Amino acid sequence: MPGEMPGMGGGQVWVKVTVEDGTWGLGACSFGAPSASVIETVYAPLLMGRDCLATEFLNDLMWRASQRLGDAGHATVARSGVDLALWDLKGKLLDLPVYRLLGGPCRDAIELYATGDDLDWAMELGFTRFKLTNPIHYREGQEGLNRLEKKVGDAREMVGLDAELMLNAVMSYNVEYAVQVAEALRPFQMRWLEEPLIPGDLEGHIALKKAVPWMPIATGEDHHGRIAFRQLVENRCVDVLQPDLKWCGGLSEAVKIYTLGEAAGLQTIPHGGANSPFGQHFAMAMPESLMAEFWLGSDPGVPLEEVRAIPGMAVPEDGKLVPSDAPGFGMEIEEAWIEPFGSGGREYYQ
Repeated sequence: MPGEMPGMGGGQVWVKVTVEDGTWGLGACSFGAPSASVIETVYAPLLMGRDCLATEFLNDLMWRASQRLGDAGHATVARSGVDLALWDLKGKLLDLPVYRLLGGPCRDAIELYATGDDLDWAMELGFTRFKLTNPIHYREGQEGLNRLEKKVGDAREMVGLDAELMLNAVMSYNVEYAVQVAEALRPFQMRWLEEPLIPGDLEGHIALKKAVPWMPIATGEDHHGRIAFRQLVENRCVDVLQPDLKWCGGLSEAVKIYTLGEAAGLQTIPHGGANSPFGQHFAMAMPESLMAEFWLGSDPGVPLEEVRAIPGMAVPEDGKLVPSDAPGFGMEIEEAWIEPFGSGGREYYQ
């Protein structure tokens, strides 16, 4: 059943899966009404009455059913919410946190990097890894390159030479401009350049990596499903895979993507991983997920505990994080908070 929790934001869809004894699990995905429609009309009828612990089989059923719907679009996003709900439910039924279902913890705490431009606040919170937002588009030419070079140079001076520094381009470049950006940023020893190109431009990714082999390329939040990631891995055109667990097909799909990367010696660091319990549990269990992203979207000076997105979810301390060890994903969400999606004549967009 797709639903919405008041105050949880625009196009977010929550998925509730309930079994005969009344136990229920929750997952989440994005993009509002289209995702909710796929859940209601395709996945719910397909899964009703099946073994809820057979998460691999159920994910496979949804994956095969989604092929004619477009496995890289809303069908995969919707599948993410259902799959996450099934994992939450499995953890509750077996009385285990999800990271133990995935094989158990592989680290004492998850190392984090902070996304955002409030570097002084991030440093005050104990972060030592930082990802900057992108201020330019390829149409801005040399003037844009000059502004970007100054921004990154100032950031490097602030955080010091030992800190890891990344840039999130958010699909703002073409291949030619991405090469120019990589050259301009070469003196600043970047940990990676993130999502420089649109996700469907596989040939562009291949050309970019050949042109700047010394610049690590990270991408994946807008690549949905295992096939898109397999193509990236096969062509060795990225260095860090970044699936979003609420968009890529869910936790089951993210594990498949991780395995593709692991076999090729690549790290998988999910988009926004530490901002959701789903990504937190993934990072706790996967050895080649060496750090997790935490987006600092709140105002500087406000304690992170006061802006916790989901009750029960762990928040960073000194740039690290330990997920909840409560059953499932450890979310402390009351059933009464969940409303049918679009109730009260509301519409949701993101």
